[in-house]
Amino acid sequence: MTTVYTFCDDVLMESMSNRLRQARIDAGFGSARNAAKEHRWKVSTYSAHENGQNDFDEEAAKQYGRAFHVFAGWLLTGEGSPERPNIVGVKGLVGAGGTIDTGSEQIPSDGNLYEIEVPFPLPLGAFALQVAGESMFPRYDSGDVIVCAARSENPDELVGWEAAVQTVDGARYLKRLVKGARKGLYDLESFNAPPMRGLRLCWASPIHGVVRFGQWRRLDASQRRRVLRRIGK
Repeated sequence: MTTVYTFCDDVLMESMSNRLRQARIDAGFGSARNAAKEHRWKVSTYSAHENGQNDFDEEAAKQYGRAFHVFAGWLLTGEGSPERPNIVGVKGLVGAGGTIDTGSEQIPSDGNLYEIEVPFPLPLGAFALQVAGESMFPRYDSGDVIVCAARSENPDELVGWEAAVQTVDGARYLKRLVKGARKGLYDLESFNAPPMRGLRLCWASPIHGVVRFGQWRRLDASQRRRVLRRIGK
């Protein structure tokens, strides 16, 4: 959802510190301390930036912008729109059926198959995967795009939930995660396929959001520029 700023907001946000404070609040952090601890920043340093005791540089602005989903330039100068575009890179396929090709259909971590614009805020380090297969129908259709966080979570905390996971041999799946028969092993369950037993995982992420097949389109370079111009980048 786009944040609407009034004239009074503009007066309050004349300084870098006030813009930083507003970005932190809009991102859902109740205090400067909570935001700093969540992102592993030194609490005293971040607090000094937010209360105006010390100004922050461009590198810090980029860090805060990524965390709070605003533009670093807006934090520094107040010019342009604060909102970051919800553009996410689709980095490959995730299987909702049997094993999928993890060679030709997958790409290095620093590139994308394509990019799409999504209608919801993105988590820090977000990326997307396109669903391949029908084993999770009717929850997910082949061609849906799911948004995940790059940072892996403890699989034990995702047990009982649908998650995107990667096994140690490189295969990626969209399944319901269940504890396996032995510690460190997990079972992957589907709606329309037999369970996969005793797998060891190297990455697991909850599903942050889903864009249904037919409701997304690939952004080419000109479309990406139009999205950025629309929000004043």
